[in-house]
Amino acid sequence: MRIGLVGKPNVGKSTTFSALTETPVEIANYPFTTIEPNVGVAWLPLREECACKELRDRKESQGRLDSLKIDELRQGSICEPNSGSCSSHLRLVPVTLVDVAGLVPGAHQGRGRGNQFLSDLARCDALIQVIDVSGSTDIEGNPVGEGGSEPIEEYQFLLNELDAWIVGIVQSSWSRGARRVQSEGEKALATYLLGQLSGIGANEQHVNAGIQSVLENHPESGVPWSWGDDELMTLAGTIRSLLFPISVAANKADNASSEESWRDLSKIISESNGILVASSAEAELALRRASKAGLINLNTVSSEFLITDLGQKNLSENQRNALGNISTTLSKWDGGGLVGLLSSVVFDRLKRRVVYPVHDETHWVDGEGNILPDAILVPEGTTAKGVAYAVHSDLGDGFIRATDAKSGRVIGADHEIQNGDIISIHAKK
Repeated sequence: MRIGLVGKPNVGKSTTFSALTETPVEIANYPFTTIEPNVGVAWLPLREECACKELRDRKESQGRLDSLKIDELRQGSICEPNSGSCSSHLRLVPVTLVDVAGLVPGAHQGRGRGNQFLSDLARCDALIQVIDVSGSTDIEGNPVGEGGSEPIEEYQFLLNELDAWIVGIVQSSWSRGARRVQSEGEKALATYLLGQLSGIGANEQHVNAGIQSVLENHPESGVPWSWGDDELMTLAGTIRSLLFPISVAANKADNASSEESWRDLSKIISESNGILVASSAEAELALRRASKAGLINLNTVSSEFLITDLGQKNLSENQRNALGNISTTLSKWDGGGLVGLLSSVVFDRLKRRVVYPVHDETHWVDGEGNILPDAILVPEGTTAKGVAYAVHSDLGDGFIRATDAKSGRVIGADHEIQNGDIISIHAKK
């Protein structure tokens, strides 16, 4: 799963990327700082307690584990993650982020880094558009101090560029496709569109929804080979909305240009069932860096922190006050900042569910005795056999059956996995 960070140049995409991944990248105040996409891992907290909480409770009730001590380092967590971490039963799982080169008007025609941008985002499952709501940059990302582009203008121009890009792909062989429809009938239209757009991830459902949208919004459109720009943009817009779900990080919200522009942006995104979250990438990055340096213990979900012993020794009074003011500002905003937005994209938009594959369904360990070492995200509707393939292709190919470790019940290949399931897979060797 890959989440793309997109938007015009110089809006804070790279700062957002660094804040979420704690990966140092070049951050500068000029367009096209990012040329090749930065790829990194963000550690996303699960919304529910780690399954190790249930295991701990079982062991304590059976007298096989001492009760939690107040000073225990991991605050009760007993799992042994292969990746990420778990403390106080808050499990962190990896999500791949891609910081894509900045987009400018005319990108679909190759302007700026347009072709590279569109190629990079085609491999993403969802997009987070970073928008400068302070009005400090123009529509091409040039710093202007104030009076720059309106947030709603930024949002709309990205959609228009994506739609125009899809139209360009469709039109590249439109005359040939139209002749095919004339001779073979309307089913050939879906076949043609699927052939043109499968390279960017479109499937039959996307294509059929796009065709239906044209028929509903342009009842006088006539036969497909007579469709013009309006019909094709409607087609592309529907396919794009399904193919690239877009959520918005309203960056520099602490310096928002006006309440009116914020309301306008919020309204249009709400009407399209989108997600909008206020953020300040610079502020969140400052907290992350202080945490990484060991100066504070940061709760990335709430932006609250405690100063460590090291911080007590090394942070000046001004630095403590600055970090405190940042935390207070971020905590006031709804949506949970950048981590909250990423969580909404992964769990609400992409409907990912967590499953814990284990080798031993009795003790919830892998073959080496590690407790709940893996927590993997799978799409809603994934089957037991699908989990096997997510772990390893050989496990999927040799799948025999699986066991629900919580209930001890044997389940078949087509059993649909529920969020938080612990699954032991039995396969041919």
